[in-house]
Amino acid sequence: MEKVAVVGAGLIGQGWAAVFAQAGYQVTLHDVSENALDKALSAMQTRIGDMAEYDLIDRGETDVVLSRITASPSLEGALDGAVYVQENGPENVDIKRELTTRIDAIAAPGVPICSSTSGISASRYCENIAGRNRCLVAHPINPPHLIPAVEIVPTPWTVDEVVARVRGLLIRCKRQTITLTKEIDGFVVNRLQGALLEEAFKLVGSGIVSVEDLDKAICDGLGLRWSFMGPMQTIHLNAPGGVTQYVERYAAMYRGFGVGPQDAADWTKVVEGGLARDLEQKTPIKNIAQAQVERDRSLMALLRDNTPKRDA
Repeated sequence: MEKVAVVGAGLIGQGWAAVFAQAGYQVTLHDVSENALDKALSAMQTRIGDMAEYDLIDRGETDVVLSRITASPSLEGALDGAVYVQENGPENVDIKRELTTRIDAIAAPGVPICSSTSGISASRYCENIAGRNRCLVAHPINPPHLIPAVEIVPTPWTVDEVVARVRGLLIRCKRQTITLTKEIDGFVVNRLQGALLEEAFKLVGSGIVSVEDLDKAICDGLGLRWSFMGPMQTIHLNAPGGVTQYVERYAAMYRGFGVGPQDAADWTKVVEGGLARDLEQKTPIKNIAQAQVERDRSLMALLRDNTPKRDA
């Protein structure tokens, strides 16, 4: 079994440990606090047990998965023989720089050093590190062992081979990888979430809608479709002529809401610049009607599986 080092044994580190162990890797957890390590190993029993209870792990495999997870009070012990490092330190550039420098000095040459940071581009802390070409971000969505999306964000110096190795390893772990072509703080997921939260705070703060009803707008509205097709595919299917027609019909309406920033995107230019081409490759205009039927069936299955059963 290949070995993965998980540096930082908090909730994110524990989630990663479950991901890697379930995929067959030997996982060594490290934390500066031995008490944190003891708590993490205990918590892993509950975490893996819960996954088995919900059929995410075969019940007969729980002991095997748990046996793959060990702890090391020393960073050297955790990194010894590791083919991949997942760092989960605090959201602080100085701490990231210090910790990554230590990891780089110990880990075998070429081993990817990935950070779970939620919004700090790796170039901000690794520019002057000797092994900066193997440093990058692998940002999970919390909780990592339950939500499959992971953002891969290389620095300007990260070599393509390292990015490919990280992506391959995460795919073997059944993660859905989102690879950015260049760095941007906040990456994709949190920038999308931040934009939605900004408008949510405005709507709730101005008394236009209650907190409860605001949340319904997502979990009982937009979120149902977004959970399996995302916003771009959603609007592509919401007009007979696809995304081009959707933007022609509704872009001015959205601009009229006044919710965009000063540097808001020109939707038409984005559509003409490749968005329509990409969406139509996946779902040609002639296939939209059938795709709408499949969307509706997916929604019905989702509603069926998540609707509380009524007593007979």
